[in-house]
Amino acid sequence: MNDSSQVDLVDTSSILDTLPKMPTPEELGISISAGEVKSLTVGDTFEFPITVSWNAQGAALLVVPTNSVNAKGLTQVGLSQVSSRAFKDGKEISSITFNYKIVAQDTGSLHIPTLRFEIPTSMGQPLELRSENVDISVSEVFNPMPFVVGFIVALCLIFAGVWRIKRRQKTQRAFDEMNNAKLELKNEMLVLKQRINSADSRAWLLELEAICKKFIAQAFAIDVAKVNLETMIKEGKIKGFENLAKDFSQARYSDCKKDHFEIRETWKAAMNLMGIEEE
Repeated sequence: MNDSSQVDLVDTSSILDTLPKMPTPEELGISISAGEVKSLTVGDTFEFPITVSWNAQGAALLVVPTNSVNAKGLTQVGLSQVSSRAFKDGKEISSITFNYKIVAQDTGSLHIPTLRFEIPTSMGQPLELRSENVDISVSEVFNPMPFVVGFIVALCLIFAGVWRIKRRQKTQRAFDEMNNAKLELKNEMLVLKQRINSADSRAWLLELEAICKKFIAQAFAIDVAKVNLETMIKEGKIKGFENLAKDFSQARYSDCKKDHFEIRETWKAAMNLMGIEEE
């Protein structure tokens, strides 16, 4: 007796074997290729092309994108497509290029994911195409300000260094000139000392006056012709020269005879006032 509730099992493998096998895109002469992406900076909007090509002698194809480019650090903001035909190796090739408009929103090594497409077929099952995963590098936006600031700081440091060197050189020149002037006065005073016992006291005092005027001119940075001892003493600009000024005045308007001892003391007083030390 047969059980009416029993269900006969059907071997589906034999049925699948009778269905036509789905060809691959390569077997149909269909290819997919991705364009190149140049170096990017964060915030850039760029286009990433994907081209699907096939033999134009065959039937026209409907290619449908099934996913987006959205991924970590990348946002798709648009998609357009362009159809074209071209001859290659004597064959007419049809193609559809999908231009993905993308914004780079982060820096570092980012990845454009695999993009998938479907081509409807009469077999009821669509033909699938996949692009390759593409790595891109996104850098920071170039900011010239640190370089500009660094360049300005470097220039300031250079100018400051040059200015310090020139100031040091100027100071050194002034120091050398002052020392040379002091040395010249010292030599003149030593020559004058050697003539204490032989020179006429009046002429000797007038020579000493000329040396004192040189010293005061150097001290006040003025022309020696503008030095007037009497006037500068009255104005309080120089001190200690009062007695010398009287001797110089007498020498100009009288014989002013002085013995050798007095002249030597006058020489010592002048040396002290001018701060010249005899070695």
